[in-house]
Amino acid sequence: MLLVLRPEPGCAATLAAAQAMGVAAAGCPLGRIVPVAWDAPDPAGLDGLLIGSANVFLHGGAALEALRSKPCFVVGKATADAARAAGFAVAMAGEGGLQKVLDQIAAPAHLLRIAGEEHLALHVPQGVTITTRIAYRSEALALDPALPVLEQAGVIVLLHSAATARHFAGECERLGVDISQIIVAALGPRIAAAAGSGWRAVHTAAAPNDAALLELARDLCNDA
Repeated sequence: MLLVLRPEPGCAATLAAAQAMGVAAAGCPLGRIVPVAWDAPDPAGLDGLLIGSANVFLHGGAALEALRSKPCFVVGKATADAARAAGFAVAMAGEGGLQKVLDQIAAPAHLLRIAGEEHLALHVPQGVTITTRIAYRSEALALDPALPVLEQAGVIVLLHSAATARHFAGECERLGVDISQIIVAALGPRIAAAAGSGWRAVHTAAAPNDAALLELARDLCNDA
């Protein structure tokens, strides 16, 4: 059994993908994404938008309207799809993280990075400048509804972010969950590290995307 903890609408998407693979899964979002008020800088001074999450387009609000003419440099198919659905043109849709996308953008360029409250620092290449705006944040939710799933033998918990990993570990401690029986499948090494130690096993997806994480989880289910 898989347990998906990412916020909606990602949780539902992962559950649907797991079902399509024939893998039993349950969802218990440990956070919800809420908008943060922000203002857009003058579009005339921008060469493009640097976006690492579809949440920007789902929760960015009216401030996005002034930026619709700007090309988007994004991470992942889901973000690219959300950008196009919101009426934006996608100049680049990379994989493997926002830094890899940024490294491929030709200088000189001035970019607007629209991000969540918790976001990774980037190394900015020479000739590129970045202005950052925060458009959303995650509010933590309780793990209590997932306790019946966590009591099942061999449950595999999918972790999509470091914030969720830390919160999940804290909730397990609060609720007295025996984590020595829980298998963790993380989207990347940083997320796995954020979960801490004491789990039955910790595995990392071969690539930082939902498809790779689900393939890992399916293999773990087959090995159980």
